[in-house]
Amino acid sequence: MAISYKKRKITGFLIIGVLVVLLYGKNLLERQSFRSVSSTLSDVYEDRLLVESYIFQISEKLFTIQKLVDHCTLNFDYSKAVLEISKEEQAILKLVAAFEATQLTEQEATLLADFKRIIEKDLSIKSYQLLYNDSTGVNEAQVKVYDQKIARAQQDLEKLSSIQLEEGEKLVSKAKTLINRSQIWAQFELALLLIFILVIYIYIFKKPVQEEFAD
Repeated sequence: MAISYKKRKITGFLIIGVLVVLLYGKNLLERQSFRSVSSTLSDVYEDRLLVESYIFQISEKLFTIQKLVDHCTLNFDYSKAVLEISKEEQAILKLVAAFEATQLTEQEATLLADFKRIIEKDLSIKSYQLLYNDSTGVNEAQVKVYDQKIARAQQDLEKLSSIQLEEGEKLVSKAKTLINRSQIWAQFELALLLIFILVIYIYIFKKPVQEEFAD
């Protein structure tokens, strides 16, 4: 009878060992899941929400450039227009550089490269005479060309903004999946703990039936 009880204890310890290994493995998986959730939420902020703020700021500066090109602001010294446009373009390029430093999709990289080329090449106004001269006034033909380039740049920004929404939704969905998985692992851990308690009671502390009758 002592040998049988000893075997039960050994079996119990073996089961407990397996349960401990399972709990340890579960904890490792949960840590990895937590890091994944943290990384995903960080991506939502840094690569989507923050980028959306860049796009908004760029759009505002692009609108300012268009007003200067179209001579929309009254009581403005347009002899300084080229300088003001250059300042806005430099500010835009700084925001573009910050945008480029994020995790870009292939489509984002293409759109951003096109937008950057428009700002650096197509909207680089070297002389105010291209926009206006005293004899003929506003150069409507050239202004129209610049307006078309600005419209194309704005379209790039709108597409980039749409991508932020799409990619942000994907990241949020991924985070939800990881959180749901963590909840399942938590239930699994609870089940293991209950089994752990039952094994300790049945195989280690509970006396064999014969011993109970003997008592």
